[in-house]
Amino acid sequence: MFRHPKPPLVATHLQLTWKQHESEREKGHTPPSGPALSRGKAVHLANIAIHVTAGSIALAVGFLILFREKGTTAHKRLGTAFIWLTLVVCATAAAGTIFFRFIPAFAVLSLLVPYQLLGGWRVARAQGAGPSLVDAAALLAAVSIALPLSIEVLDRPGRLTTVDYSAVAALWLILVYDAVKWIFPRRWHHSLWQFEHAYKMTASVFAMLSALTGNVVRVGQPWSQMLPSVIGLVVIAYFFLRLARKRGRSAAIQGGADA
Repeated sequence: MFRHPKPPLVATHLQLTWKQHESEREKGHTPPSGPALSRGKAVHLANIAIHVTAGSIALAVGFLILFREKGTTAHKRLGTAFIWLTLVVCATAAAGTIFFRFIPAFAVLSLLVPYQLLGGWRVARAQGAGPSLVDAAALLAAVSIALPLSIEVLDRPGRLTTVDYSAVAALWLILVYDAVKWIFPRRWHHSLWQFEHAYKMTASVFAMLSALTGNVVRVGQPWSQMLPSVIGLVVIAYFFLRLARKRGRSAAIQGGADA
């Protein structure tokens, strides 16, 4: 079973008090009140406010990046802003998961999104150089969290949805790819880095949109929450096709010049 790192005593008391409150509320009972609970509610609401604000701005910036020209100075600056905003979103999501309420899909996204986000940034910096020791350390750290987390999430028979399974599958797809690419020939990294960057960054945008839909839209669940992921895959396929065509044109021009 997954065990969170032991938080400080005050945080532990806050976590237990809030979870007791939520348990009573879900049972239809009148939850207890008190100073500790009031502090817990204030912290929870502040965490939500930061999460929602950063998430809204991050999504706006993310979609702006998708529709703008790639590789420009503006693209890089917007990308940096998107990364920092998304890290705030993931940090507050992780805090909510640990201290307030464990929701399987959101717990997985709290690991998946920052990992693939930083991976997309790293591959753009390295370009054709391939992974480095920093990437290896990040992969090992992610796997050490993903393994017990996946066991915890999947050990809930009858309470899981399609969204939960797809989140776990997406996480391990990225981890397996990042492990396997260590054996790629160097020339492959020159050919694949733009595709990897496009996938990881675009997937991060639509993962946040999916989380937003899961929190806001109450009709058609879990399929309404899956819809952003499906749209994201279509957008990724479009970028892949565009990159492939661009590579084909470049190769044709190079071939003509050599002739």
